[in-house]
Amino acid sequence: MAVKTNPAKYILPLYINRLEGRMLFMPAPSKAGQEQLLFIYGHHSNLERWWGLMQILNSLGSVTMPDLPGFGGMDSFYKIGEKPSIDTMADYLAAFFRLRFHHKRVIVVGMGYGFVLITRMLQRYPELKKNVKLLVSIGGVADSEDFSFSKSKKLVYSYVTGLFARRLPASVFKVMALNGPMIRLVYAKTSKVHHKTVALQEPINLKILHDVEVGLWHGNDLRTYMYTTNEFLKFSNCDRRVDLPVHYVSAKKDHLIDHNRIEQHMRVIFTDFHPYFINSNGYASTLIASRKEAAGLIPKDLVRIIRGMS
Repeated sequence: MAVKTNPAKYILPLYINRLEGRMLFMPAPSKAGQEQLLFIYGHHSNLERWWGLMQILNSLGSVTMPDLPGFGGMDSFYKIGEKPSIDTMADYLAAFFRLRFHHKRVIVVGMGYGFVLITRMLQRYPELKKNVKLLVSIGGVADSEDFSFSKSKKLVYSYVTGLFARRLPASVFKVMALNGPMIRLVYAKTSKVHHKTVALQEPINLKILHDVEVGLWHGNDLRTYMYTTNEFLKFSNCDRRVDLPVHYVSAKKDHLIDHNRIEQHMRVIFTDFHPYFINSNGYASTLIASRKEAAGLIPKDLVRIIRGMS
């Protein structure tokens, strides 16, 4: 199969619910499986960030990845007078799902926060489960208690994100801290301990990472990022069942989450739980722009299951 190197070729405009954004669509290669896959990214993202993973998924079939409101340069919910809550985001996903797939059956893959939104969508719109052929979580959680933060750290994060989700503090923070030199300086100073850079060794990679981070911070709506992070720290999806099994992919060495709690909560929500663990320090690196960088995110056992569905 030919290697695809230009994500712009597959990016289309997206207009939905009075919001304007983008969508990446890669048709199935002639010799690949014919499954349809929907990928929903997580926090602090855009379409280009996950280009490497999209190439991997494209070897299994056609791939669709939409922007989320307030992320990837898409209009935020604040533009139409709404807040970017999990419920509002889930409603947006349901509208996109119906618009794009109608009566088709789809393999749905959610990354981190994206999986939280997928879960809430299926809880709010249970009739959509019949369109889900396989449900996959990559690093997704089910409850805020799945995070391994201390209570004091969680309180600090909640206060800070709640503060900067407000219009005036967000405006000040954007001017003072989200300029290019300041972003590069912060990442350079924290590169030895930051979860996105601990696995990177070459200086050229760190420079590229800093450049991409500047683009992400400038392309994502700050208030949306802060509001969704604040809600992420106190949400729970454990109050409603989803009549589907979940295939759960996680990094063995992910220090941000508690795997045992996640399994307990996932089993409360879903009919079955199939775990896969990848040998990685995490899956949140900014540098996932090539097939090589994304290769380890989809375990071989899971790839075989997807291929077997054709």
